[in-house]
This record gives sequence, C-alpha cells and structure tokens, in this order.
Amino acid sequence: MEEPQRGIRALHTASTITVYQAYSPEIGMPAIRQGRFPAAWKRDRMTWIKPSFLWMMYRCGWGTKPGQETVLAVEITREGFEWALRNACLSSYVRGLHSDRSTWQRRLKRASARVQWDPERDLHLQPLPYRSLQLGLSGEAVRRYADEWTVSINDVTPLAREIHALVSSGDPDSATRLLPKEQPYPAEDELMAHLNS
Repeated sequence: MEEPQRGIRALHTASTITVYQAYSPEIGMPAIRQGRFPAAWKRDRMTWIKPSFLWMMYRCGWGTKPGQETVLAVEITREGFEWALRNACLSSYVRGLHSDRSTWQRRLKRASARVQWDPERDLHLQPLPYRSLQLGLSGEAVRRYADEWTVSINDVTPLAREIHALVSSGDPDSATRLLPKEQPYPAEDELMAHLNS
C-alpha cells in the first residue's frame, strides 16, 4: 500500500502515543529515573517531539550527537497530542491553505504548537518520498506536555545503538525487526485540515 504524502506514523495504543526526543545525559537520565522531566529541563523553550523513531535517529545520529546522547521514548496521552494538533500552526506559510502571509504570521505567533512535515527516513537515514510529522511545543503546550500528558519516559538509547550496529554490520532485516511497530495514527480530517498543505 502506498504511503500518504503526509502522515503521522507512530507507536500508539487506544489512549497513548509514543514520541521521541534526545537529550544530554544530565537531562535524559533523571527523566528516565523519575518518569518526568527534571527541574533542569527548560519549560520556557520550544521542544520538538517526533512520532517517527527513524526520524529521531536521523536527528540525533543514533544518539551520538553532542547533547543528544540519551534517546527517550515519551508515552503521552492521545488527548494531549490531539490538543496540540488542534492548537498548532504550520511552521511555514502555504499559499492557498493560509489566506495571506500576515494572517499566517499572526496565527503562528499565537499558536502553542507548530507542525513541520519533514521527509521520513529509512534505516540508512536517507530521505524517503513521503513526510512525517514533527511537532514543536511552546508556552502552554510545553507545560501540559510535561505536567499533564506524559504517561511514561523510557530509555531507548540501547535499542538505538543495537539497531545502528545491525545496520552498520549489513543486517537490515534484523534491524527492521527491532524497530518500534509504527502504524498510521487515526487522526480525523477535522484535526488535520489546517495542517495539510
């Protein structure tokens, strides 16, 4: 079956969705131990969450980039995730979707979340012809993410390293079997209409 040009592919249950982030051990390890983001985690900055495991691997270099050595799988409520989507704005102007550039700029400035559609990645972190969602949270959305939506935080750094080692040794089949089982997320049209260009 052909992949839609833009889609949310994620590990999800009836009530939660898993998103990925990568941090330095100073942030990541306390978050794993406490199941919550520690006090040192900046709530006044935008934070980007990624439902795609392989896009996170591309972003953090399999957990090898400085400041991104600890890869977290953050399970959040679907209710919270969908609140963020409803309150999101595309991070770039799209003629035809937005009435004009200044209206989009005002909406972006007020939005608690922003959406980017970036090329999905394969096991070798090469771009695929379809795009996956990246969701940036700021202001109220960051507070809700940390204090209300987060169900659990798990360390997937060992998994990232194991998959990377298998890819590097020429065993993509074994690597694929270890990937999180991401499925299309059932987002209603009304939830996504303002985010699809």
